[in-house]
Amino acid sequence: MKDEVKKEKRLPDLGRDPVGKLVAKLAVPAIAAQLINLLYNMVDRMYVAALPGEGTQALAALGVVFPITLIVTAFGYLVGLGGAPIANMRMGEGKRDEANRVFCNAFLMLAFFGAALTVVVLTAGDALLVLFGAPDDCMEQASGYLFVYGTGTLFVMFVVGLNPYITAQGRSVMSMLTVLLGAVLNIALDPLFIYAFGMGVSGAAVATVISQAASAVWALSFFFRKNSLFRFRIGDMRPHIKIMLGVLALGLSPFIMTATESAVQIVFNINLKWSTGGSSDYTAALTVMMSALQMVSMPLNGLGTGVQPLVSYNYGAGNTERVKRAVKIITIAALIGSTSVWLLSVLFPQLYAFIFNASEPVTALVKKYTPFFMMGTIMFFAQMTLQNTFVALGQAKISISLACLRKIVLLIPLCFILPNFLGAFGVFLSEGIADITAGIITAAAFFIRFPRLLDKREKRIN
Repeated sequence: MKDEVKKEKRLPDLGRDPVGKLVAKLAVPAIAAQLINLLYNMVDRMYVAALPGEGTQALAALGVVFPITLIVTAFGYLVGLGGAPIANMRMGEGKRDEANRVFCNAFLMLAFFGAALTVVVLTAGDALLVLFGAPDDCMEQASGYLFVYGTGTLFVMFVVGLNPYITAQGRSVMSMLTVLLGAVLNIALDPLFIYAFGMGVSGAAVATVISQAASAVWALSFFFRKNSLFRFRIGDMRPHIKIMLGVLALGLSPFIMTATESAVQIVFNINLKWSTGGSSDYTAALTVMMSALQMVSMPLNGLGTGVQPLVSYNYGAGNTERVKRAVKIITIAALIGSTSVWLLSVLFPQLYAFIFNASEPVTALVKKYTPFFMMGTIMFFAQMTLQNTFVALGQAKISISLACLRKIVLLIPLCFILPNFLGAFGVFLSEGIADITAGIITAAAFFIRFPRLLDKREKRIN
């Protein structure tokens, strides 16, 4: 890790370095960080799925806990992805002191949300699991995992919420190392706590909490270093309501994207329980398919958020040609990535079941329903990457509208309506229909509005 840190001593010049080079330097580590972050959940699921005699129930347990962990993550994104673009724009405008006040106020918000969510998860965890549709035969395992996970909520908030402020400085490799540290520890500790100590599903949670704690310490320590552009300053820690409201307004879009992901899985679990009589096989199959969906959404989200510092800085400085160049590059890259995963999902859906060592009944369900569940992923290049670009441009209202469109306006209603006619198939089909529709609308909105935003910015600067 020390060698990687040394390579970053020369910070990239977001306003002058070649755009293509900057996109690669910022986006590749951000995508890698998202893939590494995906390992937290995937590794847990792969290990518990192999538990003798209880693998299907254990996999289902992690599936019903996942929406709650997503809500915690969403609050981290609310502050991190809401404040970092604002800080970048302020730096682009030459207002470095104001940028640091944004960072320090964001830290206060992360600490508050982390403490509040810890209390909620530890005191109301079981009630939430029942409300969110947990099958009876996996309730005990889900409860054990969630309680342990809840003790590390503050660590999750600091990792998710502070990492964007590391990336905002052009330190994308350092940001990636924050996540990599936790992922490596999690992979190493999972078999120890799950199998060697005989803790089962709860052991996976213990490994996750320890790993997130290590990542949180690493992230916090970065801002005490001399070469950090953002630092913890007592004077800047004074709460500024205007700054906090600005962070929350811009962060509402990524928050909604993540929180509604949680809401959708809750709706999935509830409707599957109604239409299948509470079958753990269907819940486990859904867990596998949701993991597959993350395999495409998280890297594309990393592409969009990774390039945010470049887009925000140059938009703030009025360098619109550099903004256009960056957006063109990430759009083409995202389209190639989403198309590749779409083809894999349609042609070889059983591959996902193989990755998680799923039982034969679960594998059959994954093979049957994944092509319909994943058919809309081809449009994720717009839904994930271009929507994040709206956030980078400070367009809070349209970002929030598009974030609500896919899940709240389309997917959740479809998930309640279609199962009445198609049974469990309607649950899986609703995802594909919503993704295609929302992606088309998002792409159209972006390519119509984007040139107008740049023209307006040029006139304001000039």
